Amino acid sequence: MLAVGKKHESWVTEGIARYEKRLRKPFDVSWQLLPHSAREGDAARSEESERILAKLDRGAFVVLLDERGRNVDSPALAATLQGAFDAGRAVVVIIGGAYGAEDRVRDRADFVWSLSKLVFPHQLVRLILAEQLYRAQEISGGRPYHHV
Repeated sequence: MLAVGKKHESWVTEGIARYEKRLRKPFDVSWQLLPHSAREGDAARSEESERILAKLDRGAFVVLLDERGRNVDSPALAATLQGAFDAGRAVVVIIGGAYGAEDRVRDRADFVWSLSKLVFPHQLVRLILAEQLYRAQEISGGRPYHHV
């Protein structure tokens, strides 16, 4: 996971840890937090996008969280991630900064995903993401965590 922002707050750390300890390869995660830009607006978006792109491996399957992305249900997310894993690709999920990511990050993404039409604080997005990865793992494994 690549996220622009400060370290997890304690309540987020607890929640993320709850799901991370249940995640198994290939769904296990590690977080890399990139600092916010000291700039604002387009300048901040550009600087942060540059930092994000510098961290991406060429063969990675990149998922960008973006409010303009596709809104999918949990089984569709599980299928998307499992497809990347089945193809032998590492998955990198990006949470951009307050001003979002530039189009060049969107262009690099294999999947642009919107959690909701609502906007959430970055700390909460991290927790939601950890739970959705666990849910995707369970769906892919045919286990009963997800109920239709």
